[in-house]
Amino acid sequence: MTIDLNQVDRPNSYIGKTVPRPNARKLVEGRGQYVDDVHLPRTVHVAYLRSPYAHARINGINADAAKAIPGVLRVFTGHDLKDVCTPWVATLDHLKGMKSAPQHALAVERAMWVGEPVAAVVAESRAVAEDGAAALEVDFEPLPVVADMETALDPDTPVLHEELGDNLTFTRTHESGDVADAFASAAHVVEETFHTGRHTGVCLEPRSILADFNRSENQLTLYAATQAPHMIQSSFAKHLDLPEGKVRVICGDVGGSYGIKVHIYPDEMATAAISRVMGRPVKFIADRLESFTSDIHARDHRVKARMAVDDSGRITALEIDDLTGIGPYSVYPRTSAIEGNQVVNLCGGPYDLAGYKATTTVVMQNKAPMCQYRAVGHPIACAVTEGMVDLAAEALGMDPVALRRRNLVPDDAYPYTAASGMRFEGLSHHASLDKLLDLMDYDGLRREQEALRGKGVYRGIGIASFIELTNPSPFMYGIGGARISAQDGATVRMDPDGSLVVLSGVTEQGQGTEGMLAQVVAESVGVPMETVKVITGDTQTTPYGGGTWASRGAGIGGAAAFRAGRALRDNILQVAAAMLQSTPEALDIIDGAVKDRATGEERMPLAELGRIVYFRGDTLPKDLDREMVATRHYITSDYPFAFTNGIQASLVEVDVETGFVKPLKHWCIEDCGRVINPQLVDEQIRGGIVQGLGGALYEECVYSAEGQLENANMADYLVPMASEMPDMVIGHVETPTQESELGAKGAGEAGTAGAPAAVMNAINDAIRPFGGRVTRMPFTPERVLAALGKVPDPDGR
Repeated sequence: MTIDLNQVDRPNSYIGKTVPRPNARKLVEGRGQYVDDVHLPRTVHVAYLRSPYAHARINGINADAAKAIPGVLRVFTGHDLKDVCTPWVATLDHLKGMKSAPQHALAVERAMWVGEPVAAVVAESRAVAEDGAAALEVDFEPLPVVADMETALDPDTPVLHEELGDNLTFTRTHESGDVADAFASAAHVVEETFHTGRHTGVCLEPRSILADFNRSENQLTLYAATQAPHMIQSSFAKHLDLPEGKVRVICGDVGGSYGIKVHIYPDEMATAAISRVMGRPVKFIADRLESFTSDIHARDHRVKARMAVDDSGRITALEIDDLTGIGPYSVYPRTSAIEGNQVVNLCGGPYDLAGYKATTTVVMQNKAPMCQYRAVGHPIACAVTEGMVDLAAEALGMDPVALRRRNLVPDDAYPYTAASGMRFEGLSHHASLDKLLDLMDYDGLRREQEALRGKGVYRGIGIASFIELTNPSPFMYGIGGARISAQDGATVRMDPDGSLVVLSGVTEQGQGTEGMLAQVVAESVGVPMETVKVITGDTQTTPYGGGTWASRGAGIGGAAAFRAGRALRDNILQVAAAMLQSTPEALDIIDGAVKDRATGEERMPLAELGRIVYFRGDTLPKDLDREMVATRHYITSDYPFAFTNGIQASLVEVDVETGFVKPLKHWCIEDCGRVINPQLVDEQIRGGIVQGLGGALYEECVYSAEGQLENANMADYLVPMASEMPDMVIGHVETPTQESELGAKGAGEAGTAGAPAAVMNAINDAIRPFGGRVTRMPFTPERVLAALGKVPDPDGR
């Protein structure tokens, strides 16, 4: 059962309304507390020497010069820590046949990528630790480098881990329908190859951890910038041989994550291991330069695709072949195969396909490890699907909107199982398309486009329909291989003054989680939002939960909070009924007071009820349950995911003389179920769109054939800033999930999922008069000019 919107217009009705974030003033005034703001007595600092080679044997490390530097306390190598911290292997049982090699906190025998930590220097300050790391002398023996994913499985390519037999990490093929027959009988078959450039998140706060091992209590406390505190607790306990209850993770304010901070990193594990050895707090704060080679990368894919359509414009089959390179190890514990697996799951998602065949091949290479980044797999799958839809429309001479309208899954067809096997509870592709066309004045833009072409101005309109995977169930990680929780919990407590305290397993990463939880609880109990205090990010005090990832904060964490709030409300009304000689059904809680449901007359403020419960409980009936605290958990069960959907449009102008692409305007219609806070949702979508624009136009980790990252700095690695952001117009359709009373799905990755495809289609629409087409992201000026035939192809094709 979902919330009845007719019942949410009371004084304490907050769901569906834009209200200020509770933590906004604290952050604006500079009172946020990040990991680097935490200062403990006896803290020391660690800096890591990272491999300058993509692949090299470590024959020896001479630390004499480093140890002689005043202030340097210890030097650790891989051999020093391998017995303190056990290695890990990042595989998941439901990814059949997946394999990876054991990875250590510090490289032991070989360095496998430029940036892998090889040795650690502990000193009284970060500066001294860096001096010590610079003084280390390492005898590296360079080894053959596997950099090209296209040749990673060739017989003459070196095998990175001999015990695995080859460089294949994972492969999967899914097929449904008679694909071969569909292509054989198709009126038109279109084919194309798509590339997405490897890129990374650039968080305002870099990866940070402060590890404090207390020998007297055998207790490890981690102050960490993380998205999943309980997952971190479990993983660190396992590999440092500690009981899980002896590891506490505290996650305060976090300066952005985007998936970057939901993994186990070797340098962070090494920091904790060093703290255990030294018995004192050890702090590691990554700097911006090392972040480029030590943070996970994502999206390095080559996808060959073909689509079959009949004369009426019906899509009859889609076939894709995805290849991705993930670095030398699968990243722990979520694995680096999930992105490719998601490409298989999501391609063709919005469309009613009879035939679908998809293969992903995941290979190892000597580059920085690649794993899950905002909208895992979504931008790749959306760009391939929507790019092929535009190609099919061009082949048929149809308007791309008309082709989409003919093939999108009907809004009344749900529940629906896609050709990929994904099950959808309820989506709104056609309602979203209609709303988009009205919002952007599609026909007017087409007329303007034609008029401007006559003046030598080339603008393009790109459309991209998308689906977004949110609210993951145990299906995603609960089949074994990793302790990653799909459920979440919330505790809501009323204090004597009638105020509420909420403790939640989901975390605040800057996206407004605290505000969302406060709104949900204020609504579910019946109190002013300013009387609600939210606490997250402490494994010792909050209910066990999965944390913040895969757009699950509102849909799972919020649903748990709503349930806990309702349970507390019931408890309060039971006590109030006994005190007022009434029944719970005759009473209500509105604006922080118990009121008569029929008349609205105030009977008792919550502060008075709290005073009696906490201080004069002797006056209440002995058998009355007077618990002013409730804990509830929530987990999805009917569907593997709560899929959302939407559609985006991009208007760009292409300078055909210089190749520069100027985004002019961007639209997004999104259906995330119940919208809790419209402004927070819209800003999440805008932020996601900007990250999608980054991957489409600017961001790419450029490697040499020797595995060297050639643009590992903010001067050469471009990210979109204010001047690159177009005006963004956001609209909504609401299709609440029936799996929870709250009805909320997720919205954190929708913008990123569809933006690159919309931009790509817009660019190709702009340069179509010249016969040009771009399919390799990012769409740099040089690549645009090459598509126009004005310069040689920079990628050698």
